[in-house]
Amino acid sequence: MKVPPARVEAFLKKPDAAARAVLLYGPDAGLVRERADRLARLVVPDDNDPFRISELTGPGLAEDPPRLADEAAAMCFGGGQRVVRVRDAGDAAAPAFASFLDDPQGDGLVVVEAGDLAKKSKLREAFEASKHGAAIACYVEEGAALAGTVRAALAARGLKASDSTVNILAALLGPDRQLLNSEADKLALYLGEAGGTVEEADVLACAADSAEATLDDAIDAALLGSRPATDQALRRLAAEGEAPVRVMRGLARHFLRLSGVGARIESGEPMESALRSLRPPLFFKREPAFRRQLQIWRGPRLADALARVTQAELRCKETGQPDQLLSERVFLELAGMARAAG
Repeated sequence: MKVPPARVEAFLKKPDAAARAVLLYGPDAGLVRERADRLARLVVPDDNDPFRISELTGPGLAEDPPRLADEAAAMCFGGGQRVVRVRDAGDAAAPAFASFLDDPQGDGLVVVEAGDLAKKSKLREAFEASKHGAAIACYVEEGAALAGTVRAALAARGLKASDSTVNILAALLGPDRQLLNSEADKLALYLGEAGGTVEEADVLACAADSAEATLDDAIDAALLGSRPATDQALRRLAAEGEAPVRVMRGLARHFLRLSGVGARIESGEPMESALRSLRPPLFFKREPAFRRQLQIWRGPRLADALARVTQAELRCKETGQPDQLLSERVFLELAGMARAAG
């Protein structure tokens, strides 16, 4: 069966009795894992129970299809229902699941995790066509849905937040469910056992990765031509031990985002719409700087900058190269280019 979006939450709380195997798939790997964990814990609350949980992989089942039925029908030491978790499933393992779903043995629940599967995927077809199977799509959330997820993650930890703070968290973390849960845990620890209300300052002090925030500061300062702010951010990056190769990759990603938005605007798309197309979304506090950078970094200047960054990354990977100096020189060169552009 195919579980429609409106029924997913109810299914995760109480799966259909006929469903012996559940396929969770989609582009949001964090959401796939979270939902798989929820289903497994309905049967076995202890994630580390070696007697009631069996771990398999899709490639492994493709080579040994009968093992799925064997694991699902195995008796547990000490009794209780069994959970069989299958990770990295793909179409190569579809025959194993199709055979199991035709005549499931035992009473074990099979929980399957997969990536983004096409509509005509054999694996999806096996689950959607069977009364003993269920397929749940896990798509990237945005807008009101993402805000609701952020609010629910905070509430589960005894926290609440204003709409503006929730929106800040959503923009900062994006739709990655694993990252969201990790940062919500950090906020809960930061605020203490009493819980309470999460403020914007708490988010910026706790949830934002300091190295990532410092890299953003360095990028914005350089691309807007501020030499003093660039120097300051580069010193903080060095003190935090950020790898020069990672810094160059972050800079290259930023230029690609500028290039993508710039191309949409040049094709006639309104700037607001082009900015909303960014994935992950642009953190709202960086939006004014990003808009100004769009005016400076375009055409040949942007192409030249991206070539410099790419070349610097390659040199940083070479043995014996002064990678820290190479990285810092690129930032200073970019700051000079931005100043020259006015």
